[in-house]
Amino acid sequence: MALVFIVLLLLGLCGKIASRGQPAFDNTSGALNYELPTIKYVTQDTFSAGIVAPLYKMVHIFLNVVQPNDFPLELIRKLMQKKFDILVDTKEAAFYEMGILICAILGLLFVILTPLVGLFFCMCRCCNKCGGEMHQRQRRDEPCQRKCLALSLLVTCLLMSLGIMFGFVANQQTRNQIQRTKILAESNFRDLQTPLTETPKQIEYILEQYTNTKNKAFSDLDGIGSLLGGRIKDQIKPKVTPVLEEIKAMATAIKQTKDALQNMSSSLKSLQETSTQLSTNLTSVKNSIENSLNSSDCASDPARKICDSLRPWLTGLESNHDSSQLPSVDRELNAVNDVDRIDLESLVKRGYMSIDEIPNTIQNQTVDIINDIKKASDSISSNVRNMSQNIPIEDALLPVSYYINESNRYFHQELPKLEEYDSYWWLGGLIVCFLLTLIVTFFFLGLLCGVFGYDKHATPTGRGCVSNTGGIFLMVGVGFSFLFCWILMILVVLTFVVGANVEKLLCEPYENKKLLQVLDTPYLLKEQWQFYLSGMILNNPNINMTFEQVYRDCKRGRGVYAAFQLENVFNISRNFNIKKISENMIKELENLNVNIGSIELLDNTGRKSLEDFAHSGIDTIEYFIYLKEAEKSPTKADLLTFASSLEAKVNQLPEGKLKQDLLMDAQTIRAIHHQHVPPVQQSLNTLKQSVRTLVQMSSKLPEKVKDIFASLDSAQHFLNNNISSIIIEETKKFGRTIVGYFERYLQWVLYSITEKMISCKPMTTAMDSAIKGILCSYIADPLNLFWFGIGTATVLLLPAVIIAIKLAKYYRRMDSEDVYDDVETVPMKNPSRY
Repeated sequence: MALVFIVLLLLGLCGKIASRGQPAFDNTSGALNYELPTIKYVTQDTFSAGIVAPLYKMVHIFLNVVQPNDFPLELIRKLMQKKFDILVDTKEAAFYEMGILICAILGLLFVILTPLVGLFFCMCRCCNKCGGEMHQRQRRDEPCQRKCLALSLLVTCLLMSLGIMFGFVANQQTRNQIQRTKILAESNFRDLQTPLTETPKQIEYILEQYTNTKNKAFSDLDGIGSLLGGRIKDQIKPKVTPVLEEIKAMATAIKQTKDALQNMSSSLKSLQETSTQLSTNLTSVKNSIENSLNSSDCASDPARKICDSLRPWLTGLESNHDSSQLPSVDRELNAVNDVDRIDLESLVKRGYMSIDEIPNTIQNQTVDIINDIKKASDSISSNVRNMSQNIPIEDALLPVSYYINESNRYFHQELPKLEEYDSYWWLGGLIVCFLLTLIVTFFFLGLLCGVFGYDKHATPTGRGCVSNTGGIFLMVGVGFSFLFCWILMILVVLTFVVGANVEKLLCEPYENKKLLQVLDTPYLLKEQWQFYLSGMILNNPNINMTFEQVYRDCKRGRGVYAAFQLENVFNISRNFNIKKISENMIKELENLNVNIGSIELLDNTGRKSLEDFAHSGIDTIEYFIYLKEAEKSPTKADLLTFASSLEAKVNQLPEGKLKQDLLMDAQTIRAIHHQHVPPVQQSLNTLKQSVRTLVQMSSKLPEKVKDIFASLDSAQHFLNNNISSIIIEETKKFGRTIVGYFERYLQWVLYSITEKMISCKPMTTAMDSAIKGILCSYIADPLNLFWFGIGTATVLLLPAVIIAIKLAKYYRRMDSEDVYDDVETVPMKNPSRY
């Protein structure tokens, strides 16, 4: 394992480049949250060109126009397999490179022909040919021609200046990129060291997470009463609680029935007593009034008429109740009292307690087995620690760390040479750009002096010094162009061929992964190996491991174990057997037996109490008789009204003994009302309320009790037949929960080791830094921009030279000129000034 791990990391480091970050793993199991600490890397995997990006994009567009063909996968494969047929495949290669070859050939023609043309041009000029004769013939279109030539040269020089500016920018970018390369390399080496130093910490962190898992499991084990017992109780309560609530409601009904019967019995007795007293007093006052009405004082008018009118009223002075006609409820009351003495409510509470005591019962029964389970959990910790020690991470990381340090030292040792070579390139680029700048400057000076020094009234032989100097500057620019443009074109052709092919054959195919597809060709890099990468790393070329797949996996942040399929060398899953590691705990949990005994919701005493209540007879009482009696008023006539009416009649009598006696009787009636009627009315109200309560309680009482017995039997049957299966099922669930904590922890450990630890993303980012960053962004793009700018300026030298030669004759002082007798016919006399 150590050798494979070393070879794997050395493979990623052999490019001397590195990368950025490792994504975190998040796995939530209940209240547990496993996540490896995130490793932050400095190096970015994107490379921005900044403000010069549009210039690079312009060059890329030009290359796509010149070279629009797709990447030649088959041709590259033939070259790498050394199966390239010169006769057959050369045509294909030439067709692919057609655009680049045409541009290169044109450049070579420029290199060859330009010195020859310059040589013949000089010889021709020396012979006073090709514009060498200092004589100018006068023409009518001379002003227009001169202006057109000057304007064309100005535009050409401006375009050349733009190309030269591109060259300066590209050259300076090259100068700046060497410093960026240094920073990128240093950050890569630093990032490559990061996973090597963080891996032991990650292993230690994984081991520390076992404490959280164990604490969670121990917390559940310590709370087994509330957890396991609570689950069992939750399974039972929906079946048991309704019937217990019904029995509890019936116990409340028994008490309410008892109270109602007691009130009814006492109200009947009170009604009999108060009614008797009321009747006695009314009889007495009635006899007194009758005696007064039968006296001799009522024999003569006007008293006789009044007395006769009072006699019919005497029938209202009687009690309206005969309590002897209302049956007693003492028998029913005694029966309900006997039922109430059993205290059915306490029996119901006992049923509730038998359910609520399940958690405490389980807690007490599992004390010893919980301790054994806790001891078994310690073996898991030792197994994980032993497993981590069997993987020689530190032994494997030591040589890799040494290699990285040596690579870093070698880089810094060679860096001064790289900077020196970069200085040479930068200086050469400056010379090229300044040489072109010098030529363009001569052209600009020639235009400046020629335009502003030109005198339209001067003859060709009489032109001023400034104008003549402008013409000389133009010819100097032409001379320098012939001397150096072919050298510049050689440099342009060489950099163009190199830069264009690097961009089209390396940068673009690397970006679209076609380069990796070439490398994944079976039997490509080694004829005997179908898959080169697996053959080199795993010593088994038949395992399907491709560069593209490894690059993709590493880019996603997978660990080296999963990305490089190291299970074919060292299968952690087979050695890290989760079931085997947790088998001791599983055995202990299998011994977790819980017995909560039989649960009796209501004993026989409670059942008998309900039966006695159902047969207490309260449902057979004729309550309508009592309600009818309770609706009656205490007396047949309202005593207060009677007394007031009596006084009104009596006041019509003349003064005498009769009047005084009847007034006294009226006062007596009022006294009887205030003293005896309210108690009677209160007894009637109490009787009415009690009767109504009993009517409600006794309604379908036997059916209600029968339904309660049916529900009770059903619930008890459920407990007797299902309590054992419920306990077994919930105990297994609880055991699976406890084991699940450790199994999920072990699965996370396995996942972290195989998928996340030692992320190979630094390797892919290192490749991106080397190819996309340094080679393509820092070298190829500035190089391509350089030849594009310098090439543009060099090519534009041709029209600039032609225009400058023609234009110089209009600015230079001539040795001779055309002479005419007719001044009016001389074209030079009427030129328009430029």
